[in-house]
Amino acid sequence: MKKDEPLSREQLRMARPPMRHLYISQRENLTGTQKFATWITEQIGTMGFFYILILWTLVWFLWNVYAPVELRFDSFPSFFIWVFISNMLQLFFLPIIMVGQNLQERHSDARAQADFELNQIAELEIDTVLIHLENQNEMIMNGLDKTDKILMHLEKQNELMISILNKLEKKSGKK
Repeated sequence: MKKDEPLSREQLRMARPPMRHLYISQRENLTGTQKFATWITEQIGTMGFFYILILWTLVWFLWNVYAPVELRFDSFPSFFIWVFISNMLQLFFLPIIMVGQNLQERHSDARAQADFELNQIAELEIDTVLIHLENQNEMIMNGLDKTDKILMHLEKQNELMISILNKLEKKSGKK
């Protein structure tokens, strides 16, 4: 007899939630402002943007140090305008980047939840396969036991036949 009845393939398929693409579903639910914040976060968080800032800073400093005095617009050594613009960029980008990071964290949490759900389904399927294997193993062992019993019965019958043949030969040899 079977210990546990495994789930059928159809039951396993019914237990699976429909497949979904988290990235697309997350993007579809974002407002325009949230999409903008995510885009800014993704753009500012690149080496390309870092290189642009370095280049902009170097050009600014070199122009205001080595350009003709009448063409300089931010005097050395204070560079007041550069400091002001840099601080304003930081002040504007900081909350936008924080919003973008919060949105990315939400997406990461949704991805982790989807992974967890998938792992639970995989565990159910693995358990089903193990139940099938245990049942098959039990059936094989029962089959081997029956085969052993049949072989033992056949050996006894063979021994009986040999003894009968031996007795018949002895009887026929005496005549």
